[in-house]
Formats: sequence, structure tokens, C-alpha cells
Amino acid sequence: MNTTTPLRDIYSISRLNREARALLEDSFPLLWVEGEISNFARPASGHWYFSLKDEVAQVRCAMFRNRNSVVAFVPKNGDQILIRARIGLYEARGEFQIIAEHMEASGDGVLRRAFDELKQRLQQQGLFAHEHKQPLPTAINSIGVITSPTGAAIRDILTTLKRRYPSARVIVYPVAVQGEQSAAQIAKMIQTADDRNETDVLILARGGGSLEDLWSFNEEVVAKAIYHCRQPIVCGVGHEIDITIADLVADFRAATPTAAAELVSPNQFELRTKLQLLRSRLIQSNRRHHLHIQQHLNWTVKRLRHPGRRLQEYAQRVDDLQSRTSKAITSRIYQNKLQQALLYEKLAALHPARQISAQRQHCQTLTIRLQQNIKQQLHNKQLHFIAQTKVLSTVSPLATLERGYAIVTRSDNEAVVRESSTLTVGDKVTARLHSGKIKCDVLEIEND
Repeated sequence: MNTTTPLRDIYSISRLNREARALLEDSFPLLWVEGEISNFARPASGHWYFSLKDEVAQVRCAMFRNRNSVVAFVPKNGDQILIRARIGLYEARGEFQIIAEHMEASGDGVLRRAFDELKQRLQQQGLFAHEHKQPLPTAINSIGVITSPTGAAIRDILTTLKRRYPSARVIVYPVAVQGEQSAAQIAKMIQTADDRNETDVLILARGGGSLEDLWSFNEEVVAKAIYHCRQPIVCGVGHEIDITIADLVADFRAATPTAAAELVSPNQFELRTKLQLLRSRLIQSNRRHHLHIQQHLNWTVKRLRHPGRRLQEYAQRVDDLQSRTSKAITSRIYQNKLQQALLYEKLAALHPARQISAQRQHCQTLTIRLQQNIKQQLHNKQLHFIAQTKVLSTVSPLATLERGYAIVTRSDNEAVVRESSTLTVGDKVTARLHSGKIKCDVLEIEND
């Protein structure tokens, strides 16, 4: 009697951990987890490692540098946080863990629930429907920007448009992007810009911030204003990970204000570069495909031949890979040189010597204007002084004395004598002439 032992499928540890990890990642969607941080570590690599716990349990967490770089704060032990994460397994140690994709303070949880409720309600009303969204015009000549006139977003947008599309006409509609009345201002300004109809497309923008900072763009009044706007709206609010109700209602969503400006502005240099890159990739792909088919054919024909021929084929493949690597390195060096040249041009434009020269010239202009102003003021004062002197000379008593008249005063009390009846014979009087005085005695009085 022959018995056969069935083959046993024996797992290695690495295989077991790998398949367990795949099972965990496929079984759980991206989910939200809330808890308290402990055992927080921040090594030189820039990644974050910590435990997230509640009253009865804890779990290990990791947040890699490309994700934690956009978190607005650095957490510490004892902080209550809310993270959006995926479930995983660290294969090297067989350790269950979660990988954080987004982190915010736990206090944002109330706002997050309000956000989800509003999102669900507006979605049921059809405000997010794709068929309602408008395409961008093929020719954009005028661009409206609804944002804070003093924020970083408007500077980024204007800089990007000046670099990519300097001929565009830009109209800024200033609003407050944070605060109690900001949502009403934003909604009213969207309606105003739509009624004026002086632009081809509108950009609704704001810089990054916490969920509370961005809440003005999660208000229903703003969503309704965007929905009823007849012009296409590109929403560039916050950073790449920030999703607002305005993003979902808008015709287009950009990750940042700069990305919104790039979306509405054509860049011919970029298109030409992309076309050349696609052409190069197509040529290389055809060559690789042809080489692959040729190699496959050669391998099929020659697979039973001497191993030396196989070695020759491997050597040829190594040469091909070396050639491709060299081309890739050369291309990367060329791109770095282009970037370096662009940065050098920007640096030269901001050189202090140019700024100092401009300020010196401005100072010289102001000095000349000041000297001219002083001379003009002095001349005007001199003319005024001469005129006043002539007026004073006309009404001066000295002018009357110069014509031969005299002023008579009593010698005892220096009272001016206006009538002869006030004097008696023997009184002493003084007569003031144009030049000098005379002392007189009254000898005779005649009354007219």
C-alpha cells in the first residue's frame, strides 16, 4: 500500500509578515483615529514615531517626513490629536502600526463633524455635481482674484501670473479670508464679480492654516455663491492636503494659490518642454520595445546555444543600461544648470547695489526739489515783505511829518494837543518835526 504525503506550504517569516501586511492594508480604508500622544520620537531623518493611546489601549504610529512637513504644529507627549491614517504592518519586526497621512489638533473634531455634515447635505442637493462644473475658457485675457489684499496668497498669484502670463489683466476683489464676517464678504464679492462680468475666470484663494482658519470657505453661503456664479471659478485654498467645501463646489480645485494661478495661465515654455520630453520618451519607448522584441527573439532562437552567447547578450544589456544611465545623468545636470541660471537671474535682480543706486537717485531728486522749493518760498516771502513795507510806509506818521507837519505835545505830561483851547498862555509844549524836536512857550492863543 503506497501512501503519499501531501506537500506542505511552509511560510518564511518575511513572507508571513508581507502577506499579513497586505491583508491589513486591503481590509481597512483610510480612516480617522483620535487619541493621546506618548513616546514621541523625532530622529534626524525627519520622520515622526509615536504611540497613540486612550484609557485602555495604545498603538504604534509613524508619520513620514513628506507628510509631517505640512503639519502646522509639532506635537508633543500628552497632546490630544486627530489623524487620518491607514493600517499597516512593519515587516522587519512584525509589528502592527498605523501610518498617519494627516494630523490636526483634536479640538478640530467638532469642526470636522460639522464639515462632514455640511458636505453630505450639499452633496445631496447636487452642489458637487460634475455636470454643473464649467470648463476653463480657451482664451483667458482677464483674471479676477478674490482674496485678502495683504496676504501671501495674492503675492504668490501675482508673481506666478507675471512670470507665466504677463499680458493678462488681473483684477483683485479684496475680502477678509478669516473672521466672523469673512464668509458673508466672500459670498457678496463673488456675486459682485459675477455681476460686473469683467473677467474670464475667477480665482478664490487663501494661504494655508488650520481647519478653523479655513472655516470661512466651509460655510454654506460661500458654497451657494460659488454654485450660482456664471463665471468659472478655480479654488486655491490652503495647502495640498486642505480640502474645503469651496474646493468641492468650485469648477476646478488647485492645491495652492500658486497652483491656481498656474492652472489659468498657459506656459508656452513648459508646453514645449513637455512636448520634447514626450517625444523623447516615445522614441526611447519605441527603441526599448524594439530592443525587447529583438532580444526576446534572439533569446528564443539562441537559448540552446553555448552559454558564452548568453553572456554576450547580458554584456550588451549592461552596455545599454550604462548608456541610458549616462543620458539620464546628463539630462539631470542640464536641468540643474537651467535652474541655477534662473536662480542667478532672480538673485541679480535683487542685488543690493541696484537698490542702493535707485534710492540714491531718488534722494538726489528729492534734494533738488527741496532746494527749488526753498528758493521759491524765500522769493515769495521777500516779495510779501516789500509789499507790506510799502503799505506800512503809506500809513506811517513819519510820512506825514516829512510833508511839513508837526506833532505838538504838552511838556508836562506828553499829551497830544489837538485843540488850542486846551492850552493857556505860558504853557510849555514840544513840537516833533520830521527831523528833531523843538521846545516852545505859548505866548498867544487864537481859537478858530
